[in-house]
Amino acid sequence: MSAPRQIIMVRHGHSAANLDTSIYERVPDYRIPLTEQGVDEARRAGRQIRRQLEGERVRVYVSPYLRAYQTLEALGIEDLTDSVVEEPRLREQDWANYQVPEEIEEQKRLRDTYGHFFYRFRDGESGSDVYDRVTGFMETLYRHWARPAYPPNALLVTHGLTMRLFCMRWFRWTVEYFESLNNPENAGVHTLVRQPSGRYRLSPPFSQWAPRSTRDTVVETTFDEL
Repeated sequence: MSAPRQIIMVRHGHSAANLDTSIYERVPDYRIPLTEQGVDEARRAGRQIRRQLEGERVRVYVSPYLRAYQTLEALGIEDLTDSVVEEPRLREQDWANYQVPEEIEEQKRLRDTYGHFFYRFRDGESGSDVYDRVTGFMETLYRHWARPAYPPNALLVTHGLTMRLFCMRWFRWTVEYFESLNNPENAGVHTLVRQPSGRYRLSPPFSQWAPRSTRDTVVETTFDEL
């Protein structure tokens, strides 16, 4: 297997739902667009990604959501793109179909007390469901990397939770460590960089809201924290 030099991940930019959550009542989540701010954020991310690629080719895997496609377009790296693969397994966590904001807010409150990995939204997915589909996507990546013409870089244009769960699966982080991680910012870029040993390092790491190590388990969680 010829693994890529870099696996670059970028979250979509600022979206219309960041301005008005009531949009979920009338627009399907996958059709919610970027704002002008989001387009500008994605353009800045594109300049960073271009520097990282150093003129090399990249294979792109993009979530089928409109805001992910618009982010990809705004990156402005078409000249370095080997091909674009729409990948539904990189989609946002499913919360519901049309969402009632008051009900979602209550479920988000419950999720914060129960845990983001195991809490399942009433008409949607849990974090562990997303973890499972990301695992399947990784198996596809390994098969793609086995092809001799695969470019030296891969780019995932996706969503914040999906990025964290991809890394959780890749680095075999524990659930407790995952629960400590903050979401990347809009159009935030995080890269798995291959080291001389063949292993990968995450740069930059995700910030944390609570101190946890990658090996902490539920055993280390004290009752004071519950």
